[in-house]
Amino acid sequence: MPIPNPDALSFLLTRRSRPAKTLSVPVPDRDEINILLTAAARTPDHGKLEPWRFIVLTKPALARLAELVAARGTALRMDPEKIAKAQDQYASADLAIAVVSSPKPSDKIPQIEQVYSAGAVCLALVNAALAAGWGANWLSGWASHDRDFIRDGLGLADHENIVGFIHLGTETSTPPERPRPDLAAITTWVTE
Repeated sequence: MPIPNPDALSFLLTRRSRPAKTLSVPVPDRDEINILLTAAARTPDHGKLEPWRFIVLTKPALARLAELVAARGTALRMDPEKIAKAQDQYASADLAIAVVSSPKPSDKIPQIEQVYSAGAVCLALVNAALAAGWGANWLSGWASHDRDFIRDGLGLADHENIVGFIHLGTETSTPPERPRPDLAAITTWVTE
């Protein structure tokens, strides 16, 4: 017979990301961040390859990335509104953690499974932050897929990609609940 953990289940059934633009200071300190990263690193990892890594971005680093995203957007001749929105994602943030997919060579574990594990790290990090009382939001955006931006701004190798930027901080307003999926519409039961 399973031993339930009703508090954990209640948390998962009611968890809600917080919009990054509503997060402010204070932010977790280094010790608190290490606890959150430790929780996130417990993500399922077929083959124990650790095909992901973290880059902790403080306010000065985020300001530098905001300038770089503006330069990249201009170089790519993007719409100024699209550039401004991406720039604000970095400029208005106080703390973000980049989760990097860093697949390892393996004859047993396909690269796609390693990428899935990195995505699971993002959700685990968001959930750990929320469970610790912080506001958290998982963002990406066009810049996170731009090779020049991630190489020049974050030092990523050619085989690495950004899976997400997890923004952390103190929640300044509680967002309203949003509609949730209709389970009957997205679930198939196979009984034979």
